[in-house]
Amino acid sequence: MDEQKKSARRIRLNTVQLVALGFFGVIFLGGVLLWLPFSNQKPIEFIDALFTSVTAVCVTGLVTVVPAEQFTAVGQVILMLLIQIGGLGIIACTSAFFLILRKRITMKTRITIQQAYGLDTLSGLVKFIIRILKGTFLVEGIGAVLFACKFVPEFGFIKGVAYGIFHSISAFCNAGIDILGSTSFMRYVTSPLISFTTMFLIVTAGLGFPVWHDIAVNVKKCKGQRKRPLRWLFTRLQLQSKVVLTMTAGLLVIGTLGFFLIEYNNPETMGALSLPQKLMASMFQSVTTRTAGFASVPQGGLEASSKLLGCILMFIGGSPAGTAGGIKTTTAAMLLLTVVCVLRNRRDTECFDRKIDTGIVKSGITIALITFIFLFCGIAALTLFEPDVDFLNLMYEATSAMGTVGLSADLTPHLTRGSHVVLMILMYIGRIGPVTMALVFAGKSSKSEQFRELPEENIMIG
Repeated sequence: MDEQKKSARRIRLNTVQLVALGFFGVIFLGGVLLWLPFSNQKPIEFIDALFTSVTAVCVTGLVTVVPAEQFTAVGQVILMLLIQIGGLGIIACTSAFFLILRKRITMKTRITIQQAYGLDTLSGLVKFIIRILKGTFLVEGIGAVLFACKFVPEFGFIKGVAYGIFHSISAFCNAGIDILGSTSFMRYVTSPLISFTTMFLIVTAGLGFPVWHDIAVNVKKCKGQRKRPLRWLFTRLQLQSKVVLTMTAGLLVIGTLGFFLIEYNNPETMGALSLPQKLMASMFQSVTTRTAGFASVPQGGLEASSKLLGCILMFIGGSPAGTAGGIKTTTAAMLLLTVVCVLRNRRDTECFDRKIDTGIVKSGITIALITFIFLFCGIAALTLFEPDVDFLNLMYEATSAMGTVGLSADLTPHLTRGSHVVLMILMYIGRIGPVTMALVFAGKSSKSEQFRELPEENIMIG
């Protein structure tokens, strides 16, 4: 029994190392490929190529060069592949590679997949990965067709289809990288097709692959229900799916209303738009701050209140085991529920008539605090490198990098190289997870340390 526990601990450590080193390896390889002459229309410094690789693999979207003007068709294909790998994750891509070669997935690999996606059982893991891949390519295919309907008349058939595929993958993977130019999606701020297609891709991917799996399984069971099928389906979902769907909807509404009210008369963003267009642009801004990075309005022109609201949404991010960053919707919900339960003098954190394990609560608090510490250090470093830049803009930039969002107040290309390094570190930490990064360097605790009993004593708080 002790030997099995030791083996499980070794596998957990290997999973952490695999994620961290896997992303690092892909980033470095991508940087080299994007630096080579065949990828560029004009000379590029290696740090810019590496920065672009980091932002692609970490599905962020901050860029120091304009991809449409810098990279050749080959470079843009490499960029697209890096985004796809970063969005799916190293473990899913490795599993897909094994499936393509028809190689057997070992027990160790199965346990790695289980831990990476937080699954309760080892059974059905291959089907789970296949479902992820099929769902990903299906949704990206739908997005590519919808984008092409707009791009083909504008750019021609071949270029329009290529643009549709690239931006569908970028939106689904929450990367926010475009090859349209330096203005992102601002030229399409009044286009319902582009706006709603992008939002559909971002939200769908941001729910997380386990939620997809849960919904797909229960939809099959729901086919025989004639009365209130949606309500019946929701009650059958796992707690995580319920929390993710509720938080996603709530944050979307809060963000939309907040940006709509703040930016309504702002001439630099939405002031000149009609009422329906303002609502659409506000919804787009609410969705894209949840780790997507496409911009339909100039981010530098946002009111200070909008930037602060954006920082909050970027810090929360999307949902676990998906393409989004941030502390995740489930962590934010758990923290809020814990506060409510403490104020109501309840012993346990409760949600949808279920008790959340104390260990999960501790993990959530740890994630939020470590993320905040890394973010605070990043902001502090940026203020040292950029003493003349507005603090709120630097906080917006750092939060965008940490949350793997990619929105910028027109700042990234103009920062110093030191700041670029800081942003690369924040993007990397934000993608693999702050706790994962901490565990890579954390020392192992012995069995006696894990289960030791100590005398109890209280301290004053508040």
